[in-house]
Amino acid sequence: MNVARQYHTVATLANGSVLVTGGSNGTANLNSAELYNPSTGTWSTTSSMSVARYFHTASTLANGKVLVSGGANSAGVISSAELYNPSTGAWTTTGSMSVTRCSHTASTLTNGNVLVVGGFNGGYLNSAVLYNPSTSTWTTTGSMSVAREVHTASILANGKILVTGGSSSTGVYVNSAELYNPSTGTWTATGSMSTARGYHTASTLANGSVLVTSGLNSGGYLNSAELYNPATGTWTITGSMSAARGYHTASTLLNGFVLVAGGYNGAFLNSAELYNPSTGTWATTGSMNATRQYHTISILANGKVLVTGGTNGVPINSAELY
Repeated sequence: MNVARQYHTVATLANGSVLVTGGSNGTANLNSAELYNPSTGTWSTTSSMSVARYFHTASTLANGKVLVSGGANSAGVISSAELYNPSTGAWTTTGSMSVTRCSHTASTLTNGNVLVVGGFNGGYLNSAVLYNPSTSTWTTTGSMSVAREVHTASILANGKILVTGGSSSTGVYVNSAELYNPSTGTWTATGSMSTARGYHTASTLANGSVLVTSGLNSGGYLNSAELYNPATGTWTITGSMSAARGYHTASTLLNGFVLVAGGYNGAFLNSAELYNPSTGTWATTGSMNATRQYHTISILANGKVLVTGGTNGVPINSAELY
């Protein structure tokens, strides 16, 4: 990349390019954005956001635009949102959320709206808001029963959103999970994970199950993994990874395996592992060239995996393909 960055976001555009936005370079918060072209393997600078932000979210909308929401910068936690238009390479400001938030999640629903959940703004949030691309406005929807940040949100085959784990207060991690029903705008509790965790990952498998991997809690870094069955609302323990890690990435590959890469467990990691859903086991695969945490991961149309940026003590600008 042209700029070293951590705490940034990625969004895959309809043309296959990858849009990287914001983050921090260790000394300044960034409003810059870059595009990766998989055909050429090169980066190009595109227009900058109006506001620098990190710990924000980026969501690709049905119309091809990218919605960036919330985050934090030197002024504090922010509520503003911006839209990137890939056709023009320009950003426009859209409606702001009613509540400032960072370290939240954003999920594009089947009806095209974007659900933003939880996060932090000096306090831990259980609130949720919906962005309507047709009106460019936000509306409040049902709140979770548990406030949380650094959680995960996964879209299930039935259209519901599964939120898992996270931190509900300083140093306190939760094992609870909740389901959001877009039809009713309400949350219901579902089965709890066996282990409390935050800074973990959640990946939807081909069979509809959700694989949650590692993370950390008050006891330290975890190597455990669990599977959520949407049909029963229950969790089962599956094989553990060889290395404990948090702040890592996970992506479901075209062959159905899940690739976990990098992270931190007291040391910065470049190792990667593959989960085989058929056997419920992990196997070590090639390591990245650079150790990194707080990086991003994207599945390209050709099936390769793009990892960008992150930090290993200093923010890095390198990118790698798996």
